[in-house]
Amino acid sequence: MKPQLLEVKRDRFHLLEDQVYLLQGNWPKGYDLKAYLDKQEVPASKEPWESTSALERFSESEMLNGEKVTVSVRLPEELSSFKRLFVYACAGSERKTWYETAVGELEKKWKRPQFFLEEELVNPAEGTLRLRGWAADREDVQIALFDQDKKKISCQIQRTARLDVVQMYKECPVQEKCGFYIELNQIPPKAVYLMFKTKERKCVYVVHTAKGAILKKKAEKYWTKGMDYYRAHGMQALGAKVYRKFFTDKEKPVDYQKWIAKHLPGPGELEKQRKTSFAVQPLFSIVVPLYKTPEKFLEQLIQSIQNQTYTKWELCLSDGSGADSPLKEILEKYQKMDARIRVLAHEEPLKISENTNAAIEAATGDYLVFADHDDVLTPNALYECALAVNNEPKTDVIYSDEDKMSMDGNKFFQPHMKPDFNLDLLCTVNYICHLFVAKRTLVDKVGMLRKEFDGAQDYDFVFRCTEQAEHICHIPKVLYHWRSHEDSTAENPESKMYAFDAGARAVAAHYERIGVPAKVEKGEYLGLYRTHFIRSYDPLISIIIPNKDHIRDLKRCMDSIEEKSTYRNYEFIIVENNSTEDETFAWYKELEASKGNVKVVYWDGEFNYSAINNFGVKAAKGEYLLLLNNDTEMINPDCLEELLGYCMRSDVGAVGARLYYEDDTIQHAGVVIGFGGIAGHCFVQQKRDFTGYCHRIICAQDYSAVTAACMMVKRKVYEEVGGLSEDLKVAFNDIDFCLKVGAAGYLVVYNPYAELYHYESKSRGLEDTPEKLARFQREIAMLEQKWPDIFQKGDPYYNPNLTLDSQDFSLKRI
Repeated sequence: MKPQLLEVKRDRFHLLEDQVYLLQGNWPKGYDLKAYLDKQEVPASKEPWESTSALERFSESEMLNGEKVTVSVRLPEELSSFKRLFVYACAGSERKTWYETAVGELEKKWKRPQFFLEEELVNPAEGTLRLRGWAADREDVQIALFDQDKKKISCQIQRTARLDVVQMYKECPVQEKCGFYIELNQIPPKAVYLMFKTKERKCVYVVHTAKGAILKKKAEKYWTKGMDYYRAHGMQALGAKVYRKFFTDKEKPVDYQKWIAKHLPGPGELEKQRKTSFAVQPLFSIVVPLYKTPEKFLEQLIQSIQNQTYTKWELCLSDGSGADSPLKEILEKYQKMDARIRVLAHEEPLKISENTNAAIEAATGDYLVFADHDDVLTPNALYECALAVNNEPKTDVIYSDEDKMSMDGNKFFQPHMKPDFNLDLLCTVNYICHLFVAKRTLVDKVGMLRKEFDGAQDYDFVFRCTEQAEHICHIPKVLYHWRSHEDSTAENPESKMYAFDAGARAVAAHYERIGVPAKVEKGEYLGLYRTHFIRSYDPLISIIIPNKDHIRDLKRCMDSIEEKSTYRNYEFIIVENNSTEDETFAWYKELEASKGNVKVVYWDGEFNYSAINNFGVKAAKGEYLLLLNNDTEMINPDCLEELLGYCMRSDVGAVGARLYYEDDTIQHAGVVIGFGGIAGHCFVQQKRDFTGYCHRIICAQDYSAVTAACMMVKRKVYEEVGGLSEDLKVAFNDIDFCLKVGAAGYLVVYNPYAELYHYESKSRGLEDTPEKLARFQREIAMLEQKWPDIFQKGDPYYNPNLTLDSQDFSLKRI
């Protein structure tokens, strides 16, 4: 769902300059800023704004036609003579209202502590209240709750470090633990007053607890959002949005909270699991390093393990907090309560790898299950792992899907639905993460966690395990909730920059172990990595381009390579097929005469894309083949090198590129079998600067197939699989070819850093006649008959929880 281009997310006053009012939100690109108090213009400026909260990063789609900005408005010292503040986005004579508010509302916030509520959950039926957010001022802010009679409410207010907020207030230092989480289980009938107070200033926020007042507040919120949308897009667009939201189910994004509730096993299913008796009953050792873990979080983790429907487990807790550990009492309590819980205390504080290794050494199980000290397993997690082991006894490694969980454990978001094992995706990002399970014998073989990779010790460990594993099992179910509080990497990646440096070293170490020369650098986002493969020589690439007339397209295609490419050892094989224009043949002669690396070969049969390319390959001399459409145009100078780097690896058979339509939207970013009922390109028509689900558009990764509009192939692999299948004359021959490459034991890689324009279908006509449509249907049937398993079981590089009805990797509807 695209964000509104005119939308304010936050507002506050500058802490040191009381007259400066700051607004943060989405701003339309190319528009100027103007601010007015009534009709009097006031000084205003804007600068880029980086969202820092994980909850905000997830809830906001990437801006496609706008940008996130901080707007500074300088107000006069006296406001009483004014009524309203207006902030406009202006372009020429066009003026759009970006923000407006009453001066009276400004005065309520002026010279007061600043605060922001990220969660406000009131349940009058259960009498509960949960508040989550932060508060900041020039001095430390104290927080208290009062009822409607001004009596102080006794409750636990947990203060948390918020590096993201500290970094946001550039004008002066604010207290590190400016975050807060409040939980109240008996709320007053009318309202709760939340007070923020320093020595000099205070402000009060009213949380309505009566059902009617809550509904009224919600209505006011929708009214405000509706008016913002109306000002930005007009009444017709607002009406269409309301209709889509309430009457067109397909336009509504899937509510993950409802989705996960229906996909987690219910009481009946859990009871059935408890009664299941497996032929193979492995002992699972859950190993957890502890370090001054908040007791509430630790208890939730332990209880989630005790609630497992598969009961053959032991919990190995290594407390690396040191001699003065605050966890002694609670650990002693649980150890006495449950004999399956083992506690290791240490006199000296331990770092993460040492701490985890201590738990591993104490474990006696057949499989080691890795969990963080403040996260939660779903009750069926170990059952699903036991089921996987029984289905395939050679299983060495198991991993599952996961999501993130709010600090109070009541909100789930950002589900990560993963593919089956995907080596090149793993080299781009640690997508495996949680839940991760490894066989004890495998761990004994590869060794334990290595302290030199602390911060990414799990990433390094996953690499070493998967390198040696005989069978890797992916369970496409959410079995792990990753708590997203402010100190965790889940919430605030910037808080652990050292972890990302260690991650790059972990990827590099993997390449070194498997004997692949490569240089690894950080990617476009924290936690992503980019690989540059180091070649020992420059092999000849034969660029095979079928062509029928359209010499302007062909010339643009060839010129883009000759003028831009930094890789020079290539030849062009132009496969002429049934051109009718004299100028085409004249140009061919001129081309061959003027360029020594161009050869034109002539195909005399009917149009058959597979046969034409196979014919071109016979004339090629190259060790590597680049199948290329004539309606493409290379963008980046190192495009050939990017394709070749992956293709020269011994385990890779074919490599595809990121292709754009002429309007800079995605034409191809990999292929998923099953899209559109047969096969389709990923993320079609997404904007060029959009990175897609879990940044998958910009991640190098393995797919079942890539398009032959631009596909590099090892010649020996091309010949080994018999080239393109000539019974598939027009459609799906590249899909079939890639499936053959995969069946032969090679990887098919999508490399987003090889970029081209693809002007699409200029080489031939559309499927617009009865004959063409009949042939198209025959080729669909033929593909399904040749590859029944993948159509029945689903694409292993996709996820069954994601929809096949669209190509954006969104959740499958319930």
